[in-house]
Amino acid sequence: MGFSLGALASPIICKAISSNGNNNSHSLDASYIQRAAVIADKSAGFTSPHPNFGCVIVTASGKVAGEGYLYAQGTKPAEVQAVEAAGSDRCKGATAYLNMEPGDCYGDRAAVSALIQAGINRVVVGIRHPLQHHRGNAIRALRSEELQVDVLGEDLQSKTIEEALKSCLLVNAPLLYRAASRVPFSVLKYAMTLDGKIAASSGHASWISSKLSRSRVFELRGRSDAVIVGGNTVRMDNPRLTARHGGGHLPMRIVMSQTLNLPDVAHLWDVADVPTIVATQRGARRSFQKFLASKGVEVVEFDILNPKDVMEYLYDRGYLSILWECGGTLAASAISSGVIHKVYAFVAPKIIGGKNAPSPVCELGMVEMTQALELTDVCYEQIGPDMLVSGFLQPVPDLTPIIPSVEETSAIDPTVTPYESSIIFFYKTWDPYGALSNFSPHAIQMTDESGNYVSWPSVEHYYQAHKFVGVDNPEARNYVEDIRSAKSPEEAARMGRTMQRQRPDLVRSEWESVKIDVMYRALKCREGEGLNYLGRLLMQLRSEFLGDSSTPNNNSFTRQELEMS
Repeated sequence: MGFSLGALASPIICKAISSNGNNNSHSLDASYIQRAAVIADKSAGFTSPHPNFGCVIVTASGKVAGEGYLYAQGTKPAEVQAVEAAGSDRCKGATAYLNMEPGDCYGDRAAVSALIQAGINRVVVGIRHPLQHHRGNAIRALRSEELQVDVLGEDLQSKTIEEALKSCLLVNAPLLYRAASRVPFSVLKYAMTLDGKIAASSGHASWISSKLSRSRVFELRGRSDAVIVGGNTVRMDNPRLTARHGGGHLPMRIVMSQTLNLPDVAHLWDVADVPTIVATQRGARRSFQKFLASKGVEVVEFDILNPKDVMEYLYDRGYLSILWECGGTLAASAISSGVIHKVYAFVAPKIIGGKNAPSPVCELGMVEMTQALELTDVCYEQIGPDMLVSGFLQPVPDLTPIIPSVEETSAIDPTVTPYESSIIFFYKTWDPYGALSNFSPHAIQMTDESGNYVSWPSVEHYYQAHKFVGVDNPEARNYVEDIRSAKSPEEAARMGRTMQRQRPDLVRSEWESVKIDVMYRALKCREGEGLNYLGRLLMQLRSEFLGDSSTPNNNSFTRQELEMS
């Protein structure tokens, strides 16, 4: 059976699971878990770096009462949405199907509490949470409240259960790979002719694949945190690397170039809508680096530019999923470095020939067919006239044994020392301090310019909107209201950053000098009554980690600590 971590509208399973008359209950459980995985997949790209969560509530009579999936980071958990959709009457004695164990990222146990308070009788979990500080917590909490909890592969075992379990692994493959390998999940995508060419001998490559295939590529981009190309792609194709047909999520664009032999004019240097990072070798073309910086392009230097170091850097920045759309030379280097996990190959029914026409993957140093890399879990899909062949270069990581924490790793291998830093980085969900993020869904009330209290869905909503507060312009006032109405902190951040890039004239003139204070006040306030839960923990942990019992002043926070932009 083939599987696909597909596009938003595509099913996860390439082949339907057939029912087994001798194992009907398992077949039903498997089908509902697969449904949870399918709806969880709708959020791919929007929830990063959260997992993709889906929940299906089924009544005792076997009818679906409610469904929900995590729309974006900082929004209601899937379980809460499903309970609300089902209603209290239909939840009593029902079964909840979850593709993944809930993760208590914000310290409020909202997902677990919703299931318990709704009167759910049984919970079927696809996979345990892969992050060690969340793993097993929700399952133990549910069982302690006398709910029956069945975990696929542990409490439920059969052939149909195995297939359902695999769908749960695949819908969160990026998270599993990232947690196991400590690099982002990476997908290599290319389009080629039947004779294996990605361009003519002249370098011309527009268009090999069909319009339908290109639409699928837009969707793949929309599921990714970043898209990577090499310098030659920029020179030859001048791509935009947008997700025009893939929804509202816009991935970061990354160019890898050792020499910075890049054109002065390129679509990627326009960062009004989407930011761009250029990764290069240390010392390369300083003048061009300054030119890129003047355009708003971020330049990152590496001592030696290679895919492995770039992926480790992007891992440290919190990236979850990367799409590689590079040429054959960079593709071969990425594969050789072991950072490519999956391949999407669009094969067009065309023949172009040419001894010197480029191929999708250049020299890998193999001399015999026995050395060839084989894909697993291969899926075939016809898209218009083209054939899409996809599969994994590296198997989806097993969840057993539990991925050790840094402290556990240090105990096993004393040469590995825990990371120590005087700066506390509050990532959005990855570490145990995720509850302290400005993306946390804790509403705050702040006074406006007239002294009236105004409610904000999150700290991030407040922070992004205040880039435009006080500006005497109707558009700026509209921006403030639009950001406050954003459905999620991620959407608020995207709107605020985009508006700031597109209309810098509407950003308050003193923003650079006051933004730390704006964030500090928001973290400190809760409904007008002193330090809130979020702010109190932030201050307490910061003092403990830094060994400082004094209250930090407004300048104590760096931009990295508060995840501002």
